[in-house]
Amino acid sequence: MRRLLSACAAAIIGIAALLGLPLANAQKETAPDVPDAIQVPAGLEVVLFARASGSQIYACQADADGKFTWTLKAPEAELHDRNDKVIGQHSAGPTWKLKDGSEVTGKAAAHVDSLDPDSIPWLLVNAVSHSGKGVLTSVTTIQRVHTHGGKPPADGCDESHKGAEAKSSYTADYYFYAPAK
Repeated sequence: MRRLLSACAAAIIGIAALLGLPLANAQKETAPDVPDAIQVPAGLEVVLFARASGSQIYACQADADGKFTWTLKAPEAELHDRNDKVIGQHSAGPTWKLKDGSEVTGKAAAHVDSLDPDSIPWLLVNAVSHSGKGVLTSVTTIQRVHTHGGKPPADGCDESHKGAEAKSSYTADYYFYAPAK
């Protein structure tokens, strides 16, 4: 009987892996070591790790003082699991959508400079809305850490380039948290 149960469990995990579904409880993730400013609240646990690879898209716009500057328009990235399998997408919102149909949109709550001065900041993001059913359904908090790249261009944004877009390649690790069970 024990062998039959083990075989059934292995089959379910195998089918889920073939379908590209993240297995949140198959292997517990540990939270990354981060500065206090972007620590998650007590009582939360990591339910998903995803490595993003893609671009930060910037638009050349005038700020409140009329000075032209590159402004973040949206991220555009694939989300990969620890085996480098694509499990979802990261896009404007910011929004994260998984192949299991679940989606979470968040709002930045805090940031710290990246350890790499040429990279975008590390973030603490609070979930503001959800859709679909799946791993992201109960996510309340997201951390973006271990960033590489993604900063806007150093120049090229002036009145003659108003509305122009620039893509900056980046990678980052995202940790998704939900209330501990």
